[in-house]
Amino acid sequence: MNPLLEKFNTKYTSSPFEEIKEEHYLPAFQELVKTSEKEIDEITSNPEAPTFENTIEAMAFSGEQLDRVSNIFFNLNSAETNDEIQKIAQEVSPLLTEFSSKISQNEKLFERIKSVYDQKDSLSLNEEQQTLLNETYKGFVRSGALLSEEDKKKLEKINMDLSIKSLQFGQNALASTNAYFKHITDKEELKGIPEAVLQQYEEDAKEKGLEGYVITLQYPSYLPAMTYAENRELRKELALANGKKSFDGGEFDNQNLIKEIVKLRQEKAELLGYKNYADFVLEERMAQSPAKVFEFLNELLEKATPYAQKEIEELKSLAEADGIDDIQSYDHTFYAEKLRKQKFDIDDEELKPYFQLEKVQEAVFGLAGKLFGLEFKEINDVQKYHSDVKTYEITENGNFKSLLYADYHPRKGKRAGAWMTSYKNQYKKDGENSRPHISVVCNFTKPTKDTPSLLTFQEVTTLFHEFGHALHGVLADTQYPNLSGTSVKWDFVELPSQFLENYCYEPEFLKTFAKHYQTGEILPTEKIEKLSESKSFMEGYQTLRQIGFGLLDMAYHTEVGALENKSVKEFEVEKTAATNLYPSNPETAASPSFSHIFQGGYSAGYYSYKWAEVLDADAFQYFKENGIFNPEIAAKYKILLSSGGTKNPMELYKNFRGREPKVESLLKRAFG
Repeated sequence: MNPLLEKFNTKYTSSPFEEIKEEHYLPAFQELVKTSEKEIDEITSNPEAPTFENTIEAMAFSGEQLDRVSNIFFNLNSAETNDEIQKIAQEVSPLLTEFSSKISQNEKLFERIKSVYDQKDSLSLNEEQQTLLNETYKGFVRSGALLSEEDKKKLEKINMDLSIKSLQFGQNALASTNAYFKHITDKEELKGIPEAVLQQYEEDAKEKGLEGYVITLQYPSYLPAMTYAENRELRKELALANGKKSFDGGEFDNQNLIKEIVKLRQEKAELLGYKNYADFVLEERMAQSPAKVFEFLNELLEKATPYAQKEIEELKSLAEADGIDDIQSYDHTFYAEKLRKQKFDIDDEELKPYFQLEKVQEAVFGLAGKLFGLEFKEINDVQKYHSDVKTYEITENGNFKSLLYADYHPRKGKRAGAWMTSYKNQYKKDGENSRPHISVVCNFTKPTKDTPSLLTFQEVTTLFHEFGHALHGVLADTQYPNLSGTSVKWDFVELPSQFLENYCYEPEFLKTFAKHYQTGEILPTEKIEKLSESKSFMEGYQTLRQIGFGLLDMAYHTEVGALENKSVKEFEVEKTAATNLYPSNPETAASPSFSHIFQGGYSAGYYSYKWAEVLDADAFQYFKENGIFNPEIAAKYKILLSSGGTKNPMELYKNFRGREPKVESLLKRAFG
């Protein structure tokens, strides 16, 4: 019996993780693709005239089991992968791409969709139904429904190649990250690094059967070394290793893949009638055009550059006092931490005992309760994909709202970073509101035998960020699964996550949970005030860094011709020159491990982090002016979150705020 082909009979129809074996995946995908194709055939062979119900709505609810199995498989390929799963992914991705192409190029199906679309003005559809109809029709056109047979075949081949190459890019980046570690036996080389971090390095060494200490390129291991190691040569070596990920000409090099991916994306855009891939992508975003994105990024660049330059000058002064007259990028985090401590008397290691993971999670749960009336209860009767994972039942007024999987610690099979994802979307069908299953995945330091998992303040904000995304899924209340939760315009999707981060800097809220894990003492008021003041620390530098990534992303997707005669490194240096505050090292490059745009969904969309910052700064200012827990404003914000992609995001935002967002809100928060 293949559990992926059965109706999920677990509690809340949750994913049957503990019953799934690797050999179940491929047969399940093959069978479910056939089943989903039959569902489409039933729609196209329906003898009745096309209607919204028998065509558009029927499509929205088709392929439900295939979607669930895809969510399970690809989420685990990020959170709990191995060689076998990665090998299966290479077979499954083309299969799903081919299936997707078959649907999007099914002429009979498109005829029915077009028939309904052409009569939309005479149909009595509510706003969500109108959105579904428009999005379905547009989705088919953007997938090549109006192309000739010959061009449809070309598009199918391009999509297949992109699927395989994007997957390979991510696998290379992960393998390159995992391939490196620094083994140190002399503790003196690690001078400056806090004892709690050294304990983790010892644990990592033991896992590899080694004496002494091991530092890896996983973020919880890498960042403390870059922040605290007085040994400049060690910082340089680690930074070099990090910057060489998939850029060293070895087995996991991604440079050729980058060129192949952007060329294929350009070919796809031209085939569909667009000038470039950014034009194709941005048609479906709030920004709407590359010109608007460049205008937005360059306006921020102009405003932020003087602040960033001033910040670097301050760091240079600190470095010169240590006899360093050529400060480099690998010195930045070390001296930024020194300056932060000097300015605000804040030391990450001094703060960590006040941010025990469990207490921070309690705080974010409590905040969701205060704003939105949600309650959280840990449960142990649903299946998990790893023993590290904790599961929670979320309710509202006693009614089941969502299942939550919390997966917080790094391991070999988990990719770096932090993310929110969904195992099951919310939707309404046959009188039932089918609730979502949401997952938050992070890479926080593991507890040791002596110490619980203690978070840096940056990790605290990371947890709030991902939980903001989770709330977008948890509160979903839409008719159709493909308009539910985070299924919104990409440059709108970061609003809920970045909005929630603001609470981490509010003294009134911090006092409720920033308590020493041993003594229960509340973080001293002066430290809380300093933390609040530190929100804009290095904001100029961070803004330029994000703008640099945004400009680079846009360049890859608007100037493919310019890349053809240059190396990836040359292209990167040229396109980020205005934002680079340190000399570029010829041995390192960011692009070959820039998974956001070459594997994730941020291609021609990385600018959306800053775009959403304008939204979140403007939204939180509304709360600040009226009380950060204001129930009336929270109720309006809850409507924005629960609406998913059922309305134009600007309309949703204006309904919440009463006006369009203002970029001045971000500039005021960042630079005063």
